[in-house]
Amino acid sequence: MTCIDLTTLAGDDTPGRVRRLCAKARRPLRPDLVAALGLEDRPPTVGAVCVYPTMVATAVAALDESGIPVASVATGFPAGLTPLPQRLAEIRHAVGEGAAEIDIVITRGHALLGEWGALHDEVAAMRDACGAAHMKAILGTGDLGPLRTVYKAAAVAMQAGADFIKTSTGKEDVNATLPVSLAMLRALRHYGDRTGVRVGFKPAGGVRTAKDALNWLVLMKEELGRPWLEPDLFRIGASSLLGDIERQIEHHVTGRYAAAANHAPA
Repeated sequence: MTCIDLTTLAGDDTPGRVRRLCAKARRPLRPDLVAALGLEDRPPTVGAVCVYPTMVATAVAALDESGIPVASVATGFPAGLTPLPQRLAEIRHAVGEGAAEIDIVITRGHALLGEWGALHDEVAAMRDACGAAHMKAILGTGDLGPLRTVYKAAAVAMQAGADFIKTSTGKEDVNATLPVSLAMLRALRHYGDRTGVRVGFKPAGGVRTAKDALNWLVLMKEELGRPWLEPDLFRIGASSLLGDIERQIEHHVTGRYAAAANHAPA
């Protein structure tokens, strides 16, 4: 739960929806379940709230003094095919509004054509535009084809300064899968072995149940070790996952499953 980036990236987003999502981010688990787990002294929160750049200021105000960072997608999300100056301006706008994390989209065409220098320079420019904000590089793996291309794209993004590498936008036909995640984690591990730099990982799209999440937790633990089970190095981009985690916790506490409607997303 603490590794979830609670997200709304819909065309009909409104300030009211974002404020409701932020309220859920502050209290993702019902008070009676928090008490049953003995967590009253330190109730859990989610890892971040992720929104479009135009909603960053609303989210920042709603999360004031909560310690929950606001993440913003940028750079022509989800396709990433707007001109580079506009994409960099979008990053600066989101950071100026208070975003602490920026989820950028790479130009998949650079990876598909093997234009690794161009991809590196693009991501490095985005890293510079982010300033102090953490940058998550979305590879859009469902569009990249072979795992060899996924591995190379991940390596180049890290070399260019990405703080996280992320599988997908959640908008592709194929999003986070275990084989793609394994290829990215191997690239991450090899990069860390050579540089000593820890880079985070975020699967996004398709992780909907607590059982799904366990697969990724096992993968992270086996490939990278215990530090990559914490939100500073691991995030899950899947808002629907939170409701199922709540249902599983309620079953643990009461022995009964609740209807999904009892754990509304916001």
